[in-house]
Amino acid sequence: MTNTELQSRAKTLREEIEQHNRRYHQLDAPIISDAEYDGLMRELEALEQAHPELRTADSPTQRVGAAVSGDFAQVTHAIPMLSLSNAFADEGVELDQPEFSVEPKIDGLALSLRYEDGMLVRAATRGDGETGEDVTHSVRTIGVIPLRLAGDGWPAVLEVRGEVYMPKAGFAAYNERALARGEKPLINPRNGAAGSVRQQDPKIAASRPLAFFAYGVGEVSGGAIADRHSKTLATLQQWGMPISPQAGTALGLEGCLSYYRELGDARAELPYEIDGAVYKLDRYDQQGAMGFISRAPRWALAHKYPAEEATTILQAIEVQVGRTGAITPVARLQPVFVGGVTVSNATLHNFDEVGRKDLRIGDTVIVRRAGDVIPQVMGVVLEKRPEGAVVPAIPDHCPVCNSPLERPEGEAVLRCTGGLICAAQRKEALRHYASRKAMDIEGLGDKLVEQLVDQNLVHRLDDLYRLSVDDFQSLERMGEKSARNLVEQIEGSKTTTLDRLLFALGIREVGESTARSLARHYGSLPPLMAASVEELTEVADVGPVVASRIHDFFAEERNREIIRTLIDEAGLNWPDKPPAQALEGPLLGQTVVLTGTLSMPRDRAKALLEGLGAKVSGSVSKKTAMVIAGAEAGSKLTKAESLGVPVLDEAQFQAMLAEHGVTP
Repeated sequence: MTNTELQSRAKTLREEIEQHNRRYHQLDAPIISDAEYDGLMRELEALEQAHPELRTADSPTQRVGAAVSGDFAQVTHAIPMLSLSNAFADEGVELDQPEFSVEPKIDGLALSLRYEDGMLVRAATRGDGETGEDVTHSVRTIGVIPLRLAGDGWPAVLEVRGEVYMPKAGFAAYNERALARGEKPLINPRNGAAGSVRQQDPKIAASRPLAFFAYGVGEVSGGAIADRHSKTLATLQQWGMPISPQAGTALGLEGCLSYYRELGDARAELPYEIDGAVYKLDRYDQQGAMGFISRAPRWALAHKYPAEEATTILQAIEVQVGRTGAITPVARLQPVFVGGVTVSNATLHNFDEVGRKDLRIGDTVIVRRAGDVIPQVMGVVLEKRPEGAVVPAIPDHCPVCNSPLERPEGEAVLRCTGGLICAAQRKEALRHYASRKAMDIEGLGDKLVEQLVDQNLVHRLDDLYRLSVDDFQSLERMGEKSARNLVEQIEGSKTTTLDRLLFALGIREVGESTARSLARHYGSLPPLMAASVEELTEVADVGPVVASRIHDFFAEERNREIIRTLIDEAGLNWPDKPPAQALEGPLLGQTVVLTGTLSMPRDRAKALLEGLGAKVSGSVSKKTAMVIAGAEAGSKLTKAESLGVPVLDEAQFQAMLAEHGVTP
């Protein structure tokens, strides 16, 4: 590029980034995803680094946040609220071996809370780092933020810094209520939190499920706290400040990366949104020696996960038929990289949602993918809607068997009335039955299922056990050896467990956990099949709706006939066990946490512990009875040791199982 082209590109990037800053921070109406914004910022940073003469005093790279809205009083921060430099891959993290304070990077709105003599006197947003907005009126309504610090010993002036956020469960419940009232739902928890605090009317913040985590301090005078960041957080917690339960310490590069990976594994289960891990030198004297660059401290780094949101074009809406006949609209998207993978399809759940979100073919949409969660369309960027965008039609007949669709009373989902005469439902039922956590028939994949149904070899689940080697050899690309192996796999599936069978049968809303609870509660199939709705609700995790689904399934003569055939003719068998009321598990009521890498699969270890009556949790607390630590255990092990929670290595775990008569 010529010098003129470089100057033009830098100017364009600055203007575009400032526009998006204004839309995000002041208007609460972003039109691009975080990933796209980060990409623009990285390009500008790279340009300015290669050509320092392009850097201007008002460049977004020289600022932390965005300009303050004129709607709020301005607050000048005594100590600038800096942002953190980002790393997006392990090779972008360069650390030595000192001790680091590590914590999740909460996806919310940064706040400064000023306490004088222990009383909250002011709350402000980060703004541009130098000047923020006074939002005290809204922040006072957030119940977890103390209006007066607990205990004693706090400095005369203490500025607590942290993040206000909206928990996932609160966000979902709020949107459910908003939709019931015919109001516009929030797009995501991050914008929900920011938009709630930055309101003139404090009743808005008070009506929304907001929470807060402290992550550090700014101005401190008339007293001192500690010489380490981790000690500061512990002290703040003693004074009533909420601190992330996932905060901890790590030693050097490997410790930080281990924390990052372990936190990433637990990300989908956390009750709040995160977009990375934060590493800070723990000792303040080391922080001081490292110093700052223009917009970030050198002693801290945000290690971000792959972006979970992106924008793309909605090219079509098609429908899929599930194993229970549920009709699910599916968005066909212009392929986009999000959440670490390329996404071209996303679920829309039901046509009510399509209408609520006002989706039209040709729209630019926000797509979200978190961990292994199925990608979802979160909303429409209305500013980019093209002329002639098409409103999708709602079908009235099944696209596979042409049976009429119906919408049962009280449900949002359309359902095909064709039952097993619908090839799509048969295929999905068969795939589910053969899946690893159901009957575990290895080799019976999607392509074979398609052929078995299309060639009318399987009409019901029990037909699977009548198939011969010749039947399989008649299918495309199926040789004699593969056919014999598959017949052997089907034969082997006859010896199973009651919970696997219950899950495999595909009873609506009966997943693995509920199937396990049913099997443990009843011990054998006959009393379960004869149970009333009222009796079923006595089972753990079974409410009235699920109880009705189970009761209706076993009351259906067709289903009872299939079960009878599977047992009497196909020969399915499993060991019956005493009902749960007769059991006294040695770990009953105890919470156990698994961490690190074990020689057995994690699912297997969890099942064994649950079989002994334990509850397996994903996080360590004072209530944890024990932690099972495999190789490369990370922050969970550290936290267990700090809390004095008993820790068993794998050899001790195996010995404990053997002591209770359990074979891994």
